[in-house]
Amino acid sequence: MDLSMYLLDLIVFIGIFSIMSLSLNLEYGFTGLPNFGKVVFFLIGAYSYALLSQAGVPFYICLIVGAIIAAVFGFLISLPALRLRIDYLAIVILTAGEIIRLIVKTEDWIGGGDWGTSVAPAIAISGTSPQVNILINIGLVYACLFICFVISRLLTNSPYGRTMRAIREDEVAAEALGKDRAKYKAQILMLGSAMAGLAGGLYVQYLHYVLPGMFMPIVTFTVWIMVLLGGPANCWGALLGACLVQIFDRGANLAKDLLTLPTDASNLQYILFGVLILLILIYRPQGLLKESAIKTRAINRIRKLKEPENNKGDYK
Repeated sequence: MDLSMYLLDLIVFIGIFSIMSLSLNLEYGFTGLPNFGKVVFFLIGAYSYALLSQAGVPFYICLIVGAIIAAVFGFLISLPALRLRIDYLAIVILTAGEIIRLIVKTEDWIGGGDWGTSVAPAIAISGTSPQVNILINIGLVYACLFICFVISRLLTNSPYGRTMRAIREDEVAAEALGKDRAKYKAQILMLGSAMAGLAGGLYVQYLHYVLPGMFMPIVTFTVWIMVLLGGPANCWGALLGACLVQIFDRGANLAKDLLTLPTDASNLQYILFGVLILLILIYRPQGLLKESAIKTRAINRIRKLKEPENNKGDYK
């Protein structure tokens, strides 16, 4: 096995799933929305990209339209679901995701049904080595990741971000202060779904194919592990969690090829994932990185007023 190809491949997957982790962190970490159907928006973005690219649409339009379609689906799912309690909301989104996946699987006109279909890469230079094409993908993926990260940071360090955290902590109190919790939840689900759709498009154009088996519920739970491991309500934690989980995931695949194990590496991987999440919840429930502090102008002014040097008269 070419180790350089393996490392470049790992870097691409870290970037794609970092976008997924950021999207779930906005929904769950900052707003408290337990989206257990995350993979469905990943699927929608992937199939949107595949169908549009086959029609000859430029790759950047495929990515943008895929994100928009995923956002629309996020909004439609949120309309009935947001009227439910948090636990029922999680069940409804999970069920909706499985229904959409089964529809895609059984309908041959949607990307070839269960057999899937090939997908053209976003950017490919003929006559170059595979390493060069992967490097091009790394540039594309991390440019998209940078945009998503900046949006997440600007949003969470704003008055809107304060409202997100307020809804997470106490919905009734937030609504008593005039905040429409249903509107905010729908908006966050749309934004998170758009990011997941973008990640789905990047995913399938890199793999050059798409089929329903790529979008099983385990993808959702893997993204949840990323967020819980790195630290909910911390954008850097979302990136850290994605990096660690992908290293662990791809490392298990490498171990399967290089080592003789008493059991299948995939089964062992799922067992270790379960043990890992239990250890996190027991010993580090806040994740590896604590929740990031709010950094709006109003909060910064209040903090400066509380500093001893700004209130020297109180210490005479």
